[in-house]
Amino acid sequence: MEIRFLGHSCFELTEGDTRVLIDPFLTGNPKAAVAAADVEPTHILLTHGHGDHLGDTVELAKRTGALVVGQPELVGEISGDGVENVADPNLGGTLELPGGWVRLVPAWHTAVTPAGTPHTPAGLVVRLGETTVYHLGDTCLFSDLALPGKRDKLDVALMCIGGHYTMDRHDAVTAAELVGADTVIPCHYDTFPPIETDAQAFKADVEARTSSKVVVLEPGGTHSA
Repeated sequence: MEIRFLGHSCFELTEGDTRVLIDPFLTGNPKAAVAAADVEPTHILLTHGHGDHLGDTVELAKRTGALVVGQPELVGEISGDGVENVADPNLGGTLELPGGWVRLVPAWHTAVTPAGTPHTPAGLVVRLGETTVYHLGDTCLFSDLALPGKRDKLDVALMCIGGHYTMDRHDAVTAAELVGADTVIPCHYDTFPPIETDAQAFKADVEARTSSKVVVLEPGGTHSA
């Protein structure tokens, strides 16, 4: 699998002909590595519907026909916006993907879309080919972050570290201990002043306290897993 960081919490996971885009906040994102017109996802996965995660979902889905996957109330709003290709698993639900699957797991956060739809945030455990990736979504530190790794060996964790709206880099070190992924890629930091932090300090702390390797990607950077 190739994992491409597109800025903030947006990642593209590519395995064969499957191109999964997570939280496609590109338009208006000062750290976006590409424009929305430059991506061609087959699937769009959403952790929640805050504007910096829902982003370009509706426009991308209408243009590409990508399947949009997210929590039921969130996907209900997206369907009302004219997107027909949707799937709405709730927490604990698993959806089959070409060559794999995605499962929604809890994340501790708040969530109301820009249009006013309240819904429950999620993390995403994504399996494509032989690789399992856990996108924690926007979350604080809580003990159940350890549970996805009890069921599946986690190759990569995509982990928020910016603080203010999510856990900060210090709590994220403990989160890395709980998650137990082979590789951790930090995200949701440095996009805006309230979430500026030191990713290299996070890397040093995680690698001193755990067996995980931290890969700090600049927007546009890739990691092969």
